[in-house]
Amino acid sequence: MNNTDKNPARFSAKTIFASAVLVAGLVAGAIYVTMTPDGNGETQTALPADQGIQQILQPFAVGEMAALFVSEDNSDRNSLGFQNRAGEQISVADWQGRVVLVNLWATWCPPCRAEMPALDRLQAQLGGADFEVVAINVDRGGPAKGEAFYTEIGLKNLGFYYDGTQPGIVRELSVIGMPTTLLLDREGREVARLAGPAEWASDDAVKLIEAAIGASQ
Repeated sequence: MNNTDKNPARFSAKTIFASAVLVAGLVAGAIYVTMTPDGNGETQTALPADQGIQQILQPFAVGEMAALFVSEDNSDRNSLGFQNRAGEQISVADWQGRVVLVNLWATWCPPCRAEMPALDRLQAQLGGADFEVVAINVDRGGPAKGEAFYTEIGLKNLGFYYDGTQPGIVRELSVIGMPTTLLLDREGREVARLAGPAEWASDDAVKLIEAAIGASQ
């Protein structure tokens, strides 16, 4: 008889824990559309972050924001390029001086579609000189599908942005599923990331963004 047989209680606890992890993973997979990017992503240059911003943000990763991962590598995202509604090439650097919430979404992704109205409300509430929601559509075949979706559900506050370089921006950010949202400080550095949908118009989300704005003054 081995050690596991001698201690059935411990074996049972291990089994229960492993089962719980498996169930959690299956539940998460049900609300997060995974994808297989080509390659492992490009290496990004890490820059020093504002002192203490991670410590400031971490307490706000609760409730509706519990899935938020507060980053410590502070990758520079200023060169991240995409197009605006007019087809002009722009980049994250165009929002220097603001906290930016970059959301990658697609019309074929039900969780993406579901969270867009909340992002629109967040932009209406906090968008301005200190903060901007930048939602980037990554549909293949041009921006028409994404623009039609904006019209269909009546999004009024979000600017329309599109990346037509597939797998371009998805590979560059090492995204493995949709939606994926990055929180950038005023210098364009990634300070947090959330994989999957979230209620971005909730009190928890608003408090998080306000904390990020204050931490980046």
